[in-house]
Formats: sequence, C-alpha cells, structure tokens
Amino acid sequence: MAVMTCSSGDLAQLLGPNVLNSTGAADFICSQFNTVSDNFSATQYAVDNTYLLFSAYLVFSMQLGFAMLCAGSVRAKNTMNIMLTNVLDAAAGGLFYYLFGFAFAFGTPSNGFIGKHNFGLKTFPSINFDYSYFLYQWAFAIAAAGITSGSIAERTQFVAYLIYSSFLTGFVYPVVSHWFWSVDGWASATRTDGDLLFGTGVIDFAGSGVVHMVGGIAGLWGALIEGPRIGRFDHSGKAIALRGHSASLVVLGTFLLWFGWYGFNPGSFTKILSAYPAGGYYGQWSAIGRTAVTTTLAGSTAALTTLFGKRILSGHWNVTDVCNGLLGGFAAITAGCSVVEPWAAIICGFVASLVLIGCNKLAEILKFDDPLEAAQLHGGCGTWGVIFTALFASKKYVREVYPNKPDRPYGLFMGGGGKLLGAHLIQIVVIIGWVSATMGPLFFVLHKLKLLRISSEDEMSGMDMTRHGGFAYIYHDDDDTNKNGIQLRRVEPTSKTPTQNV
Repeated sequence: MAVMTCSSGDLAQLLGPNVLNSTGAADFICSQFNTVSDNFSATQYAVDNTYLLFSAYLVFSMQLGFAMLCAGSVRAKNTMNIMLTNVLDAAAGGLFYYLFGFAFAFGTPSNGFIGKHNFGLKTFPSINFDYSYFLYQWAFAIAAAGITSGSIAERTQFVAYLIYSSFLTGFVYPVVSHWFWSVDGWASATRTDGDLLFGTGVIDFAGSGVVHMVGGIAGLWGALIEGPRIGRFDHSGKAIALRGHSASLVVLGTFLLWFGWYGFNPGSFTKILSAYPAGGYYGQWSAIGRTAVTTTLAGSTAALTTLFGKRILSGHWNVTDVCNGLLGGFAAITAGCSVVEPWAAIICGFVASLVLIGCNKLAEILKFDDPLEAAQLHGGCGTWGVIFTALFASKKYVREVYPNKPDRPYGLFMGGGGKLLGAHLIQIVVIIGWVSATMGPLFFVLHKLKLLRISSEDEMSGMDMTRHGGFAYIYHDDDDTNKNGIQLRRVEPTSKTPTQNV
C-alpha cells in the first residue's frame, strides 16, 4: 500500500486568497489526512501480521501431524519414544532458533553465507521483522528436524535426538535458509543488491529444498550410519516389513499435515494486503488462493497415482502408501506452489509419486531402512520439486511474486530459458553438500562415541519399556514373542478369490 502524504504549503495555495487563514485551514486538513493515512498504514500492518500469525499456527499444527504420523508408523513398543522426540524437536528447536538460528538465517545486514545480527531477537520488532515472522520461521525450522526424526526412529538414543535437533535447527538449517530466503543470501531470489545467481536466484518459495531436502538428507545420513533395524532384512538380504502399529494414527497425522500445509505454502507470502498492478479484485490475496489450489492438486494427484501404482506392484490398496504419496506431492509442490499454473501442479504430483515409489524400491535394494520413508519422501520428492519449479514456473506469476527484477528468467518449458534450471541444479548440489558435510560427521561422531544407537536388547524389548518407564498402551506387534496381554494382529486373507457356497 502506497504511503499518502499531505503538504500544507501546497494545499494553502490551492485554497486561494479568498479563504480566511488558508494556511491554518491547510494545516488542519493535512493533519486529519495524515491521521487517516497513519491509520490505514497501521491497519495494513495489523492485517498482514495477523495473517502471518495464523499461518504460523497452521504450520505449528503440523508438529501434531508429524507426531501422529510417526506414532502410527512405528511399532507399539516405541510409541512413547517417538512422541517424546516430536515434543522435544519443538521445544529444543524453539530455544536454539531463538538464540542462534534466526540470526544466522535472517540477521541483516550480513554476508551471502550467514546472518550475523538479531541473536536472541535483540532488535525486535523492526521495520524488517516483527515477532510473527520469527514464530513463522521457527515453525519451519522444527519441521525440518521432525523430518529427520522419522528416518532414525525405533533405534536411536534419546541424547542423540537432543544433540542433532539442536544442531540442525540452530545452525545447519538456518544457514541454508539464509542462502535462499534472506535478502542477503548469495542465491536468494529476493536479494536486494541485484546480483542474482544467473540473473534469477533460486525460486524455492516455501522450501522443497530449504526444508524438505535438508530434513531428508539429514535423515538419510542418520539412517545410513545407524544401519537398519533388527529384523528389517533377513540373512539372505530379503526385506521384511516391520509394519507400523496403527493405520488410524497415520491417516490422522496425514490429514493434520494436509491442513497445516495451507499455512506452509500460502503463508509463505507473509503478507496478504498487497495489490498487484492490475488492481481491482486481483491482488496478492488471489495468488495466495492459487497457491492453496496448486498445493491441493499436487497432493491429490500424488495420492491417486500412488494408490494405483502400488496396487499394480503389490496387489493391495494400501492406505499408508497413499498417505505417503500424498505427502510426497505436497513436498514437491512446495518450491513452485506460487509460480505455477494449477494444471502444472497435477504433473508435479504425478511425477512425485513415481519418484517416491522409485526411491523406496532403491532403498530396499540398498538395504536402507527408514521407518517413515522420510529420506525418500522429503529428500527425493523435494529434489523433484526444485527441478519441477525450474521447468514450469510461469512468466506472469514469477514477475508478480518476485517483482524486484522485471525481466527475471522463468521456467524452461514455459519459454523462459535454462538459467532458472541452472540455478536450481546448483541449489540441489549445495544443499546435499552442506547437509552431508555437517550432519554426516555429527552422526558419525555420535556413533563412534556410542551415543547414537541403542543396544540390541533395548531395541528388541522396545524403548518405551527400557527407556521411558512403560508402554504407551497394551498392544503387541507382529514381531513380539511375549504373548501376555491383549493381542491385536492383522488378519490376512487366506485366498485371493472368495469361496462360493454350492
């Protein structure tokens, strides 16, 4: 919204000599005009901050979704453990992001690599940031940590969770978000000095690379260094399914994540009360609505593609696979949700499903064990989302959402050349390199200090009993040998075709 001004000197001349005390009248009129202008400006700040706070609450609600999804995807004997790690991701992440993370990410003015101001929110609020912005970015940071916790579930010591979560949210993730989202970041599309990578910068609007790839690659290294869970592969190397104990919790968690994604993607505009040059009914509020639509279409397409794809491959209609496919579509569209047409989002979701299925097959061949498929889902589909944006970003939407460079390159398949694709390929390489160089050694050191993986006895018994004082509820998993208590098991069909009574 433009700032309105009033000059009493200019207004006095317009009033003319026939008006008694024209200067006094002009002063009075201008004072009233300036009051109205100030109220309009304050209203704009209030509306935008309220919108951002609401979006932050939605993104934070995704922690509950992560918790439910994780709980349903692990065996019952590890439920309390995985729930506690999700709580601590938020708690430890809140403290470390406040002390260090936000400053490393958005502490301007700074260099292109890392921020260096606003430790502990020292100069808040300011013309650049209000408290709502910190809360929103913190919710993103703990989402990255939650992704990693799923990859190393059911076999990781509690102290290792605390160490990696604090390090990831306080340093590793903030540096990446500085590169691509800060106005000083070396690859940021919003860089203020005009020195954009390949003349465009990286368009990773809500974080397919910044959030999902960072969390997925960190989880990849943790799971690789820890090794698979006991019983995940037999002596011949054949994969054995260690099914989660509650499909109901998985579905509940998925719907909560779906709900939260409407804060994750549309909320990344951070402001809603902004008009576009076309004026009238079309403004940033329209772009926010379009972003919610592209998010929905990508996830829905990925879910349906996974449903039929897994049916062909396994012969089952598997609800857990469908939920993961849905989330894979969301992770992929996150980078380009604001700058692609709705029809392109359908392509994004379709390919994301195939990427997830392929990554899961590769993981099985390589004997890689990720209980929640987090590395494959967020790392693999997030990488596809970064590439997809560079191919399908629309000229019109790119220049509306990123107006600081009018002739910015856009998607290759939309006629915008290959510069954006080049910038995005660099993003993929540097994220993989940075996270590998930081989180890989951290997990390796924890492994060497015997602080990473629990003992085989504790793993077989379950961490709820050995580390947390008892089970979450009475339930026995498929691989339990203890037969006491209530028995809840899957009933598998004995025949593919029903028998007929003659």
